[in-house]
Amino acid sequence: MSELYTIGVDFGTLSGRAVLIRTRDGQHIASAVHPYAHAVMTEQLPGSPVPLPPEWALQHPQDYLDVLSNTIPHLLSSGIPTDRIVGIGIDFTACTVLPTTRDGTPLCFLPEYEHEPHAYVKLWKHHAAQPQANRINALAESRREPWLARYGGKISSEWAIAKSLQMLEEAPHIYGAAARIIEAADWVVWQLCGQETRNICTAGYKALYQDGRYPDADFFAALHPDFADVIDRKFSRDLSPLGSQAGTLTDHAARLTGLRPGIAVAVGNVDAHVTAPAVGAIHPGQLVAIMGTSTCHVMNGDTLANVPGMCGVVHGGITPDAYGYEAGQSGVGDLFAWFVQNAVPAEYHALARERGCSLHELLTDLGRNQHVGEHGLLALDWLNGNRSVLVDADLSGMILGLTLATRPEDIYRALVEATAFGARVIVEAFEDSGVPVHDFIAAGGLTRNTTLMQIYADVLGKPIGVSDSPEAPALGSAMHAAVAAGVHPDIHTAAAHMSKVRKHAFLPDSRRHALYSRLYGEYRRLHDLFGRALPTMKVLRSMRDEAHSAQPSRQVPA
Repeated sequence: MSELYTIGVDFGTLSGRAVLIRTRDGQHIASAVHPYAHAVMTEQLPGSPVPLPPEWALQHPQDYLDVLSNTIPHLLSSGIPTDRIVGIGIDFTACTVLPTTRDGTPLCFLPEYEHEPHAYVKLWKHHAAQPQANRINALAESRREPWLARYGGKISSEWAIAKSLQMLEEAPHIYGAAARIIEAADWVVWQLCGQETRNICTAGYKALYQDGRYPDADFFAALHPDFADVIDRKFSRDLSPLGSQAGTLTDHAARLTGLRPGIAVAVGNVDAHVTAPAVGAIHPGQLVAIMGTSTCHVMNGDTLANVPGMCGVVHGGITPDAYGYEAGQSGVGDLFAWFVQNAVPAEYHALARERGCSLHELLTDLGRNQHVGEHGLLALDWLNGNRSVLVDADLSGMILGLTLATRPEDIYRALVEATAFGARVIVEAFEDSGVPVHDFIAAGGLTRNTTLMQIYADVLGKPIGVSDSPEAPALGSAMHAAVAAGVHPDIHTAAAHMSKVRKHAFLPDSRRHALYSRLYGEYRRLHDLFGRALPTMKVLRSMRDEAHSAQPSRQVPA
C-alpha cells in the first residue's frame, strides 16, 4: 500500500512554518518557514506616520496567505506526489482575531479602512483592551457569572471579547462594518475550504464558551447597549470539535498552494493545544509547555477543577474526551530578545562576532557555570504583563539586586531564572487545586537552549521531556489533518503512531533545586507584593499613558 502524507502549518508570532509528515509513523519529510513581511506592528501601520498607542500589537492577514503560497510549494518540491497528500491542518497563536466582511474579506484589505488600526488583526499580545477586560471581570464578578471560575476568576485583555469591545468603543464604524470577528485560525481555514468554520478550542478559551453556551445577551448589553448581540452578529454558535473536517480544499486554495483540490481541511486549532498530542501528552497530568516568544502551558484532566488564574478549562479543548487546562506566561523568549536588542554593550557584539555565535548563545555561555544565586539578582518576568496566575497585562517587569559589578550575562541568566520561577507558580497552582502534574514536557524553539532547560528542571524539581520534532505544533496540525482525512480514527490513535518526544531529557539536580527553592521563596514575595499588594507598577503605567496621550502628534523616530 502506498504511503499517505499530510501537511501541517503553524502560524506563529513572526513567521509561519509548514511540514510534510508521513501518517504511518510521523516521519518528517520536509519543512519550510516564511517570515511575515509586516512582522508585528507595534509602532505604526504600513505607510502611516501616525504612531500606534502603547500596548497595541497588530498583524496583516496578507502575511498569512503568503505563508501558504510560499511554504507549501517548497514542501511539494520534496518529490512526494500530490495524490498521496490527503489533508492539511493549521494552528495559530491565540487569541489573534480580525474583523471581516460577510464573505471573509479582512476589513484592512478594503481601501477605505487600510489606515484604520482596528481594521487589522489584533495579535495575541495586543494588550490595549485591558480597560475593557477589567470591566468585563468586574461585571462578571458582580453578577456572579458561573463561567468566570472556569477562567481562574479573571479573563484576559488578550481575549476575543475584550478586543471586540475595545473595537466597538474606540472605532464603532469599524465594529459596524465587521460582519464577522473571527480567530485567525478559523479565517485561514475559511480561505482553504471556502466556508466559515469555528473551532471549539478558541471559542472555549478565548470567547467565554462553556457548557454548550456563551454568556447571555443581557451580560453583553450591560457592557454596552450595542454589544448585546455580539455573539449572534459577529461570532457563531455553530462550533466544530478538534480533529473534525472543516471542508475540502477549494480550487482557489489549490492554485495558491499547489495541492490537489478536494483534500481534507481540518478544523483550526491553537498552537499550544495542538502540540499536546504531537508529544504524546494526551493523558491527565501531562503538562506541555510550548516555549517561544511566550509560553503556553496545556494539560488534559479527567475531572473538572477551578484553578486560580488559569486561562481556562474547556471540555474538548485539547482532545474531545477530556477537560483541557490552559495557563501561560505572556513573555519568555520576548524577554531575552528585549534584553539582547536594548541592553548589551558593543564589546559583547564584537565578542559574539569573534566567536561566530549569536548574542543569546554568548550570554548563555558566559553565565553557564554560575552557581545558583551567584549573580545576586532576582527578576519578575512581567515585561509583557502576567497571564497566569495574576491575569493582569498592566503589570511590568523588575530586576532587583543590581550593583556596579552586575554584568549583562548576570541579567540574562536572572531573566531566564525568572521565567522558570513563573512556570513553577503555574505548576503549583495546578497542584494546589487538585490537578496533579506528573510529567513536564517542553516544546518550541527555546528547548534548543540546553542551559535554559536544565535551569527549568532544577527550579521545578521535575524531569523534563522534550519534543523530538523541530516543529511540534505543525506536526500536531498534520496529525489532526490525518484524523480529518480518515487516515486515523481519532487523535489518540494518531498520537500513538505519529507523536515524537524524548522523555526525561533533563533531570533535576537535588542540590541546585534546594538552592533555587530558597530563591523561589523570595520570588514569591516579590510576586505577591508587586502583583497583589502594591499599586506601584500600575501607577507607573498610568503616568506613562498620561504622558503619551498629552503628545498625540508625536512622530515615531526615523
